[in-house]
Amino acid sequence: PLAGKVALVTAGTAGIGLAVAEALAGSGARVVLSSRRAPHVEAAVGQLQGQGLDVCGVVCHVGQPHGRQALIDKALDTYGGVDILVSNAAVNPSFGPTMDTDEGQWEKVMMAVGWIWWVGEGLRGWGHGLRGCRRVLKPCLSPLLPSPQPLGPYSVSKSALLGLVKVLAPELRPLNIRLNGVAPGLIQTRFSSALWEDEATRKRVMAQMGIDRIGTPQEVAAAVTFLCSPAASYIIGETLVVAGGAPSRL
Repeated sequence: PLAGKVALVTAGTAGIGLAVAEALAGSGARVVLSSRRAPHVEAAVGQLQGQGLDVCGVVCHVGQPHGRQALIDKALDTYGGVDILVSNAAVNPSFGPTMDTDEGQWEKVMMAVGWIWWVGEGLRGWGHGLRGCRRVLKPCLSPLLPSPQPLGPYSVSKSALLGLVKVLAPELRPLNIRLNGVAPGLIQTRFSSALWEDEATRKRVMAQMGIDRIGTPQEVAAAVTFLCSPAASYIIGETLVVAGGAPSRL
């Protein structure tokens, strides 16, 4: 369903990002993935190309203007345009009471909301290369859970992204850009390992779920691929929760 489309996937070399890149490419898209570290980019590209998928990569820190421009340039130079953007980059959260979080930790975790850069800067930078883009933003389930979590600032930043999807979707629609979000629950990745390696934390989180197992990156990737496909053409400004039945009310 995505044959001929070009997809950008930030933080696409491991975990959910790598699974998304693989799923999009497996559906026919040509994929540009990025990461902050060159060895990670090389390894991921080699792995996916080894499966016969049309993938290239670039070193990119999405928090820096030149990094974002490098990603844009790579897509335009290699494939001539952009159809899909999956913003998967995240910031490692700090654990503990929200009131104990210092200013530096707040600033770091709120950088995730800097995805807004892709809207103004990205649209200007792509110019004619933008072709009816589908954008998928990845908040997470933490701000939707009813019980207190030791991830206060991280949850606040993700709450902002949930709101961003709602606010930006109608603004982008006249530009032929369809924006949606995906909010994963507990997924077995290195990034979330603190939540599932510790037995007590794992039991507390899983007690809120409707299924007795942790999700996989491939299950999140399937949701992202659906939202990027023509099958989701009537879905705009929504955040799809992929969380094994965990409560999902803000």
